[in-house]
Amino acid sequence: MTSSELWTRATAERYDAEETGMSSAAVLGPTLDFLAELAGDGRALEFAIGTGRVGVPLSERGVPVAGIELSEPMAAVLRRKADEETLPVTMGDMATTVVPGAFSLVYLVYNTITNLLTQDEQVACFRNAARHLAPGGRFVIELGVPPLRFLPPGQVAVPFDVSERHLGFDTFDLVEQILVSHHFTRDGDDGRYRRENSRHRYAWPAELDLMAKLAGLELEKRVADWNGSPFTQESAKHISVWRKPA
Repeated sequence: MTSSELWTRATAERYDAEETGMSSAAVLGPTLDFLAELAGDGRALEFAIGTGRVGVPLSERGVPVAGIELSEPMAAVLRRKADEETLPVTMGDMATTVVPGAFSLVYLVYNTITNLLTQDEQVACFRNAARHLAPGGRFVIELGVPPLRFLPPGQVAVPFDVSERHLGFDTFDLVEQILVSHHFTRDGDDGRYRRENSRHRYAWPAELDLMAKLAGLELEKRVADWNGSPFTQESAKHISVWRKPA
């Protein structure tokens, strides 16, 4: 078991409804195009597949997809969308769990590598990805760039969403590279807010490149989004692709 915090049944049941924007055609279309091209005629493995937001439609495109998932409630929601034969899921953590066979693509989206709260576990995740890749295969990560430039001296919090039904901000421990995402969500119209928070270990692109090198992977490309926009110092996130030498 890794340090990742387990998603509860209540959170799993709400997840798809709260992430409708991330499931829109505008977001998913470029994501699926990007991943399907890298998978080619091979198999794809999604680390932390969750409710299948990406894995299910990628499978529907004809890419054979398998998944690893730590949370049984999240996997149960996925099972309503695809059966085991269509999309097999192995229960376990993404740093150590092994799925039989070799894959042309392993991918980890939506900042999920930060659920591993230690550097050692994140390094193990890269090694686990390399373990599953066939020669020439790729490991893909989608991850936000830590927004530390928004922190003036003495401030430890950065807001990321201020909307009618949701207030969200991150607080930072700059020594341990831990951020805590705080969410205040209004579920109904009675003025009450539900409070939740989750811990994450943020990492810089250069740190991920070193993790990849330790796992025997080579950086192939880094872009700012699934559409392939150039990655610059102003980019809020990156899509990074590392390749296992043939």
